[in-house]
Amino acid sequence: MLSSDITDKTRTWLGLLAAVLIVFFMLFNRLGDLALLSPDEGRNAEVAREMLVSGNWLVPVYNGLDYLDKPAFYFRTVALTYAVLGVSETSARLSSALAGCGLLLVLYAFCRREYSARTALLAVMIVATMPLFMVFSRYVIFDMTLAFFVCSSIFAAYVAETTPDEAQRKRRHYLAAALGSVATLVKGPVGFIIPLLVITLWRLVERQPGALRRIFSPLHIAIFLLIVAPWFAGVSYHHPDFPYYGIVKESLSRFGTSEFQRTQPFYFYAVIIASCFFPWSALLPEGLARLWQCRAQLRSADRLLMVWTLAVVLFFSISQSKLPGYILSTTVTLGILIARVFALAMESADNRIAHMIMRALAGIAFVCAAIGAFFWFELKQPEKLHALLQIKDAYWTPWPAALNSLVVTLAAVGALALYARLRRSLTLAFAAFLALPLALVTVNFDLMQIYGAGRSSRELARQFNELTPETEVACIRCFPGGLAFYLQRELTVFSDVGDEFTSNYIIFALKNSAERPHQVADPARIDSWLASRKHPVYLIAEKAMLPLLENAAAHANTPVRQLNEQYWATLLTAPSAPVAQELR
Repeated sequence: MLSSDITDKTRTWLGLLAAVLIVFFMLFNRLGDLALLSPDEGRNAEVAREMLVSGNWLVPVYNGLDYLDKPAFYFRTVALTYAVLGVSETSARLSSALAGCGLLLVLYAFCRREYSARTALLAVMIVATMPLFMVFSRYVIFDMTLAFFVCSSIFAAYVAETTPDEAQRKRRHYLAAALGSVATLVKGPVGFIIPLLVITLWRLVERQPGALRRIFSPLHIAIFLLIVAPWFAGVSYHHPDFPYYGIVKESLSRFGTSEFQRTQPFYFYAVIIASCFFPWSALLPEGLARLWQCRAQLRSADRLLMVWTLAVVLFFSISQSKLPGYILSTTVTLGILIARVFALAMESADNRIAHMIMRALAGIAFVCAAIGAFFWFELKQPEKLHALLQIKDAYWTPWPAALNSLVVTLAAVGALALYARLRRSLTLAFAAFLALPLALVTVNFDLMQIYGAGRSSRELARQFNELTPETEVACIRCFPGGLAFYLQRELTVFSDVGDEFTSNYIIFALKNSAERPHQVADPARIDSWLASRKHPVYLIAEKAMLPLLENAAAHANTPVRQLNEQYWATLLTAPSAPVAQELR
């Protein structure tokens, strides 16, 4: 008995160590090595930097323009990391990474309470290695912070409803209401809509509609108003147009219309789950079917997870705006259900579950072989491959070393999956599932760096070392995402409607304002604008505006310099050239 106890304790500690290491590598390893991607990361990192510089914690600004597309809460978290660690890619991403880590801790506590320590550790490792979870934990965007508060709110409400003690139940419901309210401060109404939708549907499935009176109690509404109303009132006071924009445009129009140009087919999220949850998604078809067959024996927590998954996927499938991050919370629900499958296979004598895992390994091996073969042909015979598949411009073609490493990784993972299936080993099977995502953030990290470099302004900004502090940077109908962050200066943009900023509120404000802010110049008046400058101007343009740039440079007798494949520039020390006719 003593030997068995020691073995169990050793296994627990080894599992805990493995989980900690996996979380570190997936969420924190080389966090700042990737350049900030355009447009989202560059924009959000800059908004937070400007918030730190200005000290305005209520109304975010982007390039000096009020930016009310999202509430200020997330930007505050990033700005606080800047204040502690300095402005960098690492500190910009740390807020999301910590939110992801916090969500895994909440997940662990939930699984320990409802299932077992083994299930909890398995769930942490599974969710941390889901590509969608990993990406948003390392991305300067709101979604992981939102997921932390949304998931925590749902878990707190579940624990409240399953707590017999009335006083503890009330306190936990208060906590759930507060967490849902903070989620609203992260990304708007979706922060409270999803927790309410999930908990309401779950109680109806549990045939306890009376519980809805507790969930929608006046005190919970008061907690929500106490947390959210001061922010909403403060922003509305400074910007009277915000209630209309925030409620009608940003929420109702985003959900019900195609105005924001994010429409996708109804089955979009099925594709996202199959690809962005891989390799764990290989278990989902048969695993979920088996759970449905055994639904009468499921625990209340299992039913919560299934209702949660269906509610989130269907809600956002109905929406006219679809992005992968909208269903980020389902990485938690499906991750826990997959952990349940592995835990049951390891703990029971029922071989049917183990056989299901072994069949999924064959699927992993097949996918690895198919992708590996594709990139092997890309390395060996790219012309034939492109002709066969009618590929015109393959942006991965210049990456031979990174692709070669990826092919080797895929071959190794596929071989491990087949070996685990041959040995019928659940431990090796779990290792095979973990291997591919872990390899992507370790031995294949160069692939991510190359991809990131092509979608960032970091290298572009390094070519601006010739600029003096008094030189004004002006962009003609373009705005390189992240350039303001890397230069740590405000840019002037010649724009018709402001769409270069990738901000719906800036576009909305410009359309409804009689005057242009100084950061947004009229392209039709570039002559008078240049003539009014008393300092050098560094003029940037894309290829479509290259004739204008060359005309300005010719009049000023300065050369035009190609910065990269997308942008050209010229330094006007005496900016007075007549160039506006090129824009008419």
